Amino acid sequence: MAMEDGADDYTQDGTVDLKGNPVRRSKRGGWTACSFVVVYEVFERMAYYGISSNLVLYLTRKLHEGTVKSANNVTNWVGTIWMTPILGAYVADAHLGRYWTFVIASIIYLSGMSLLTLSVSLPSLKPPPCAQSNVEDCKKASTLQLGVFFGALYILAVGTGGTKPNISTIGADQFDDFHPKEKAQKLSFFNWWMFSIFFGTLFANTVLVYIQDNVGWTLGYGLPTLGLLISIVIFLAGTPFYRHRVPSGSPFTRMARVIVAALRKWRVPLPSNPQELHELDLEEYAKKGKFRIDSTPTLRFLNKASVKTGSTDPWMLCSVTQVEETKQMLRMIPIMVATFIPSTMVAQISTLFVKQGTTLDRAIGSFEIPPASLAGFVTLSMLTCVVLYDRFFVAIMQRLTKNPRGITLLQRMGIGMVFHIIIMLVASFTERYRLKVAREHGLVENGGQIPLSIFILLPQFVLMGMADAFLEVAKIEFFYDQAPEGMKSLGTSYSTTSLGIGNFISSFLLSTVSDITSGHGHQGWIRNNLNASHLDYYYAFLAILNFLNFFFFLVVIKFYVYKTEVSDSMQVLTEELKVMRIRPSNPQGSRSEIQNGAVQYQS
Repeated sequence: MAMEDGADDYTQDGTVDLKGNPVRRSKRGGWTACSFVVVYEVFERMAYYGISSNLVLYLTRKLHEGTVKSANNVTNWVGTIWMTPILGAYVADAHLGRYWTFVIASIIYLSGMSLLTLSVSLPSLKPPPCAQSNVEDCKKASTLQLGVFFGALYILAVGTGGTKPNISTIGADQFDDFHPKEKAQKLSFFNWWMFSIFFGTLFANTVLVYIQDNVGWTLGYGLPTLGLLISIVIFLAGTPFYRHRVPSGSPFTRMARVIVAALRKWRVPLPSNPQELHELDLEEYAKKGKFRIDSTPTLRFLNKASVKTGSTDPWMLCSVTQVEETKQMLRMIPIMVATFIPSTMVAQISTLFVKQGTTLDRAIGSFEIPPASLAGFVTLSMLTCVVLYDRFFVAIMQRLTKNPRGITLLQRMGIGMVFHIIIMLVASFTERYRLKVAREHGLVENGGQIPLSIFILLPQFVLMGMADAFLEVAKIEFFYDQAPEGMKSLGTSYSTTSLGIGNFISSFLLSTVSDITSGHGHQGWIRNNLNASHLDYYYAFLAILNFLNFFFFLVVIKFYVYKTEVSDSMQVLTEELKVMRIRPSNPQGSRSEIQNGAVQYQS
């Protein structure tokens, strides 16, 4: 009995320690390990948002860039920040594993932050101060100054490419899907993960932004750099408690093999019986703690990769499981595409929304609110909604739907998309009112401060937080949950890729709309003087884009099939392997039974 209890204490999902030994759940993983990961994320988000939240104002005030150029430089950088995780996911899954990829990337990240702090501190690395209201009249930064500043930003971006896709996955790996209690804990992990992210963001959007605006950029960037150093130390302190996944090879290579094999055999007919397709023995998967997946009729062409033609070349013959893993990653791509436009809306928080705030009355008595601090209300709204969602909404919906999550992940994402339509409509009407007051007070041409409180922008920030509580949390969980076991990091990078492309789309839209509307003698919708601009038209245009994208999302999810749960399959696996060992004299019969009921799930 004691031996059985000891065996039961080992994780059943294939996780190991850093030396490759099986781990006991009582010694490693669970919330004990996750506490280090969550605390790391608080400090790291404080560091990242300490830079990104106010970056557009640094580019405007210190490097003397105009509205469109500064906004696009921010969104291009943020877009890169969110795209590099694809590279980080590849390195983690194919070569170094999540832990060592994360550690190396953290060093690069810290190097970029340190150089950035240096660039804002030394007078020789920035142009002289300028008091002109029109930045076009100020001396521009030199090539060297721009090279050091943007070089530091993009070194930082490379570092985050290795940390972003792996840190949340490392956290999720601390829960064993085959253990009922840990599986239940994992359902709440991503909600509390987002809670930790936005807790760090709140500090950045309030304290750090205030320091940057009122004390100085040296201290304002130095503190985030120190915060990042602390976060790395905290993460490393939790090393003895982490569970690790063994690198399972490049997911890109595995997917490429399936596609190439299917194309090379495009004329080969598919057998009527899926069991005639190539598949590995069940024990091959059992040894690695992996899962075998049944063949499915969707994307049937790819099934040709598993048709036996006599060749065992991995670029000519792939297992059914490998084919189904590829299908699953491909099936999620339309969902990812549907999240691009909402991600474009998120990009407005740190660009145009902040620029709007600079034109409004920010005084509360003798205290002046930094424009970027309103992003703190996104955080507060998000934190409140996540807690209410996790504690009350899920419980209520569970009774109605019998779904452990309350509603499906795609339904949760859809609600977030509806919020984005509302946000842009509210932002458009608010901007229209701001311009009306500017005209009434003769502030259009001189670009002076409008006698309106900055808090008229509050609704769009609060609604953005509510949208994040639905869409962003569900997006991270969806791409992690639906990715095959050996491609979790790549699955997580889908959510970051969505944000990256969304930021690049924001740059494209802003430049294109600015160019088109300023042609033929017109003044344009987006100018350096926001009082003479028409952001209300631009926001209405974004609302229409969101509306069209929502209908695209509805079409996409109609054809999406969820990957079914695999968590109970280990018990089936154990029983089937017992059958195999008991009946060695009849291997053909055992194989048949296993194929009909073992560790298999349908994507």
